[in-house]
Amino acid sequence: MKFSELRTILFVFVLSSTVLFATACSMPNLENPACTDARSAASRFYGFHFGGDMTFSQENLAAREKYLTPEFYRSLQTRNDAGDVFTTGTADVPKAFRVGECESTAGDQAIVQVLLFWRDSSRSEQRAIHVDMLKRNGEWLIDKILN
Repeated sequence: MKFSELRTILFVFVLSSTVLFATACSMPNLENPACTDARSAASRFYGFHFGGDMTFSQENLAAREKYLTPEFYRSLQTRNDAGDVFTTGTADVPKAFRVGECESTAGDQAIVQVLLFWRDSSRSEQRAIHVDMLKRNGEWLIDKILN
């Protein structure tokens, strides 16, 4: 057997093994598709929310309208205090967030956990809130914040 033939056989073997191991080690996604989509929508909203002014105002609420159910949006329009309704309901706003667990209660409803973080020189804290998400017209929207 010539060196070039041996090299070709070895290359095919290594390539085949790599493909086999890469596909054999993949993990199936066991999460409910409703949860996958609801978590993604919650993550987009909180990314937008944390990236801007988190104080409550009618102007800031209007900027978030596309992420909210019409009922939730209307209920927030009558709010007068300045607390952050999307996190703690107070002026004590967190520094960061992470979307956590999800429970799909129906095909068009899911409850998504959002972890809130405060970290500075005097404080390191984590709290969880739950966001009730509803699917309306093919879009996942926030219907309630459960503290």
